[in-house]
Amino acid sequence: MKISIVTIVRNDRAHIEETLNSVLEQSGDGFELEYVVIDGASEDGTADIIQKYSSRLAFFVSEKDSGIYNAMNKGIAHCTGDVIGMINSGDRYLPGALETVAEAFRSYGALDRIFWGDVHYQHLGLVRGFREKKRFIGAFAPHPSMFVPRNIYEKIGTYDESFRLLGDYDFMYRAVNKEGIKPLYVSKTVAFYLEDGLSDKYVLQCLKDELKVKCRYGQQPVTAHIVFFLKVLKNFPRILKNKLGRLRLLS
Repeated sequence: MKISIVTIVRNDRAHIEETLNSVLEQSGDGFELEYVVIDGASEDGTADIIQKYSSRLAFFVSEKDSGIYNAMNKGIAHCTGDVIGMINSGDRYLPGALETVAEAFRSYGALDRIFWGDVHYQHLGLVRGFREKKRFIGAFAPHPSMFVPRNIYEKIGTYDESFRLLGDYDFMYRAVNKEGIKPLYVSKTVAFYLEDGLSDKYVLQCLKDELKVKCRYGQQPVTAHIVFFLKVLKNFPRILKNKLGRLRLLS
């Protein structure tokens, strides 16, 4: 089985090398690695670091894009693997992650499901990769835990580039709750997720995008709005902290 991995990055020289190594050092039986890296015209030396690894990459480009999901889609377009994983700069795969993915698909015997493994968050700790009872209220693990057969992307489409922050959630919700694609969940920790990124800095916008996704795909609007307001209340301290932080930067 060929597993394609896509990393997107822009101006993150502090973390990119650790992410690259976490992919390139994956070992084990049952898979061939293809690695695609998309840099959004970094200006801090990130591209120079990636260039050192270019001989081990299937594809690398450093050019402007229109956002996170445009970069992800660009990466997917260059993948030839049977299964595709996405790991952004700052996140990293744990040793044996890709062997776990390959073994799960091999044991299941088909490429018609989406793999989820568990994730260790920087602050929150261990988060389960898929929770069946919560899949309608916003309970999907971040994309480093998800591996999608390429034929599923070809069938249902890739990421909606109109989203700035939650295009991956839109894809997951659409795939599972609208298209009926089943999860292939394995209770093993496959990735580390670095918090304090854009989704953590713009919590309210993420919650608004989540509400948009639910209504887009037919969830009952009253229920969706009730969950939205409950999540706003739960996350109000984070929302207020982020708002005050941005105001201080502007002052």
